[in-house]
Amino acid sequence: MAIINPYLNFQGNTEEAFNFYKSVFGGDFRMLMRFGEVPGMDNTPENVKNMLMHVSLPVGDTTLMGTDAVEGMGDKLQVGNNIHLSFHSDSREQADNVFNKLAAGGNVRLAMGDQFWGDYYGQVVDKFGVSWMISHTPVKK
Repeated sequence: MAIINPYLNFQGNTEEAFNFYKSVFGGDFRMLMRFGEVPGMDNTPENVKNMLMHVSLPVGDTTLMGTDAVEGMGDKLQVGNNIHLSFHSDSREQADNVFNKLAAGGNVRLAMGDQFWGDYYGQVVDKFGVSWMISHTPVKK
């Protein structure tokens, strides 16, 4: 079943925010990855290496996710772009279909493609200015 999760951007305090949300909602982080752990990020400034590239906290049937928006990496945090909707599809075909429909009249930020963490993933801002993250996680055999 396809699901939509909120994805929050913060300006260097994602870990603090998510520790707060964890204290509110309970549970444990499903994933917590720092920029310094990302392949190919050897030249990342030291002050960025400890920032969060991705964190996820299950809350009921959904997952609250987030990242530190690093301005030097093309992300300038502003009210309005600090929340994305993350659509997790049942198949690559569904991911492509949803992505292409959202991209009509919108702006593709990252074309759909296989990513280093294993997902098929892309980013698009629809014609109404809503930021979407589309992904499909293949079933591991």
